[in-house]
Amino acid sequence: QVQLQESGPGLVKPSQTLSLTCTVSNVSITTGGSFWSWIRQTPGKGLEWMGAIYSTDTTYYNPSLKGRISISNDASKNEFVLRLSSVTPEDTAVYYCATKRPPMEALYHYDHWGQGTQVTVSS
Repeated sequence: QVQLQESGPGLVKPSQTLSLTCTVSNVSITTGGSFWSWIRQTPGKGLEWMGAIYSTDTTYYNPSLKGRISISNDASKNEFVLRLSSVTPEDTAVYYCATKRPPMEALYHYDHWGQGTQVTVSS
C-alpha cells in the first residue's frame, strides 16, 4: 500500500527557510496521476491546505502563503519537498503530507496521509 513519511527539522529559526521532505513508498510520485499535497495544523487555525504538486511539475499553492511556498519533486528518491521561506513563529505547526486522486475539490480529504511532523519556529 501507499505510505508517506515526513522528515525534516523540528526547530527552525525565524527568517530561515523550512524544508520538509515527504518520502513515498510503493508508488511512483511521477506516475499514476495523483496530487501530492502539504497540509499543516495549528491550534488556532486548524487545518490549512498549503499546496500540491500534480504529476511531474504542475503546482498549486495557497495564496495566503504570499509566495513563500515551493513544492517540488525529487524523482530519483521518490520524494516531494516543501520549502517555506521567511518563516515566523506563526508557521509553528504540525506538517502533513498527503495524496489523493483527482479532482482536487475537498482540500482535507485524502486517500493517504503521513503521520505528521512538528515544526517549531523560534529563536
